[in-house]
Amino acid sequence: MQKVLGWLLVAAVAGAAAELPVRRVVLYKHGVGYFERSGELQPGEEAWLEFKAEEMDDVLKSFLVQEAEGGRITAIRYDSSLPIDVRLREFPFKLGDGQPVSALLDSLKGARIEIQLGNQTFAGVIVGARRSAPEAQLEREWLTLVGDNGELRTLELTAASWLRFQDERLARLFREYLALQGGARIRQARALLIEADNSRRRKITAAYVIPVPVWKSSYRLNLESNGGGLLEGWAIVDNTSGEDWSSVNLSVVSGRPISFISRLYEPKFVSRPEAKLPEELAQGPVLHPGAIGGLAVEAEAPEEPPAARERRQAAPLRAPAAADLAQPPAAGLPAASSVVPETEAREAGELFAYDFAHPVTIRDGQSAMLPFVQQRVSARKLLIYLEGRGESPLNAVELINDTGKTLDGGPVTVYEAGAYAGEALFGTLKAGDKRLLSYGVDLGTRVTTQFESGGSLVREVHLRRGVLTVRQVVREIRNYTIRNAEQKPKTLVVEQPARPGFQLIEPKPAETTAGAYRFEVKLAAGAVEKLPVIEERVFDNTYAVTNLTPDVLASYVQNKSLSPAARTQLEALGKLKRRVSDLDSEITRLERRANEIAGDQARIRQNIESLNRVTGQQAQVQKYAEQLAAGEVELTAARDRLAELRSQRTALEAEVNSLIEKIEF
Repeated sequence: MQKVLGWLLVAAVAGAAAELPVRRVVLYKHGVGYFERSGELQPGEEAWLEFKAEEMDDVLKSFLVQEAEGGRITAIRYDSSLPIDVRLREFPFKLGDGQPVSALLDSLKGARIEIQLGNQTFAGVIVGARRSAPEAQLEREWLTLVGDNGELRTLELTAASWLRFQDERLARLFREYLALQGGARIRQARALLIEADNSRRRKITAAYVIPVPVWKSSYRLNLESNGGGLLEGWAIVDNTSGEDWSSVNLSVVSGRPISFISRLYEPKFVSRPEAKLPEELAQGPVLHPGAIGGLAVEAEAPEEPPAARERRQAAPLRAPAAADLAQPPAAGLPAASSVVPETEAREAGELFAYDFAHPVTIRDGQSAMLPFVQQRVSARKLLIYLEGRGESPLNAVELINDTGKTLDGGPVTVYEAGAYAGEALFGTLKAGDKRLLSYGVDLGTRVTTQFESGGSLVREVHLRRGVLTVRQVVREIRNYTIRNAEQKPKTLVVEQPARPGFQLIEPKPAETTAGAYRFEVKLAAGAVEKLPVIEERVFDNTYAVTNLTPDVLASYVQNKSLSPAARTQLEALGKLKRRVSDLDSEITRLERRANEIAGDQARIRQNIESLNRVTGQQAQVQKYAEQLAAGEVELTAARDRLAELRSQRTALEAEVNSLIEKIEF
């Protein structure tokens, strides 16, 4: 015991390290917490902090340190990420289990030490150290020193009160060795040492961000019969830091700043290529091209706005007095909690913070519920119907955040008429914003729906550069039938999803969310109300005018959305297309007739050829010859007419194309 105590004294006397207690904790919603430590260091002391290995990446990324009164921080040292046994092998000595002090000192030959025996103090350089022979009845340890005058002294270590390394470097190595072994026993802790100007007393403040559990919020809402309600919010905080939070200034922040993990703690090595100079060849000259442009200039960080700087430097204010927040509850409601929050709410950039007015104590491994808001809010009871959730709407309350503060999202337990009414959930609610909270099912109201869909209607017709664009619309109606079976009036909000591609025509919604319309319906006692919701889907079809028939064009001419000028142009185009169509019909008829005549002539010629080989058939051959001549006359006339019609069609087609290029409406 004396040996162990003696060496602990060596570490303490050779250079003490003081821990900085936690003074402030700020918890966020994205898995990190801000910690601030401060304390006073005596001359010669260093600030000592311990962290878990998995916290070191965030510590190295966020660590801040400051010495009051403009002092100087000389260095920040921390344990390596290498395994403990590997790091211990780097030291020039070793402390094994049960190792005698004489063995340690013998390995430090040449080190200068100071030792006290009784009332005398001896100083010198270690020559050697040994233990008494194993057969000796009383085990003793001896140390041999050489003094400044060259005198050798052999001293009994067993009788020493203390000894001290006079070599500051060796003392520092010894402290680091003990710190490594101590950290290995305590959660594989990693030590961080802050070195500052040690000529005087000084105050050190250190701050950093490390992973912690997110803080959670839960609410209670007491609904009052005459409208409104009392909202009470609690922050749930978990201390898993490995140490007690004793009288710390605690804040909880609503919002999610960007945060990420950067591997800074683990040493990183870069592989480099091996370059060899060939010895047998002379090196030729290298021509380096000139640079294009100047060197890049680092952008200066933007100056912090004065308003932001003032908010950052402002001291927290006290919360309103309890008498301003707590009022007598309405009759029949459970009494409000006697716990009165004392917090100061404030904007923190894009975030919102609640600072607890009094210091908070949370032991390591424990959690706490801390009230951060208790105010009367505007709350209107109503029902909300959601498609796909059955015929019965949900009991709900429209909560308006008129607290002047941002409310962090969380579960809400609702009380009504002196009893538990249900539970709801809401996301982060900014000051002045409102939210619907549904907490139960209303079995006294039933909602049914009926769907109607009509055919498509032509809404607009446009023509440009030969392309006809027809805008059509399909109208759909959703009819809601609402039956109030109870003998009391109600207010129902029907929430209908906003479908992509559809436009709401009527009625006008009470409010619109990112993906739905909300319609408010007043229900009289025992009444049945109907709510028709009309939507339209508009779509465009495009056609090449050259491919449209005159009948299709005629149908678009009748559209009421056309202007008189557009109708006149489209009618003219339709007439030309009709003439082209008539020509096509006549050409088709003549081509078919010409083909028939040609077929008949081929058949007649075949018959004449056959009859010429038979005697006595001259009369029949003459008859076929007359038919052949008549067909040839008709075929010639048909071909001439076809040529004429095709010429007319070509000219008319050119006129149609010219008109198409000119028409635009």
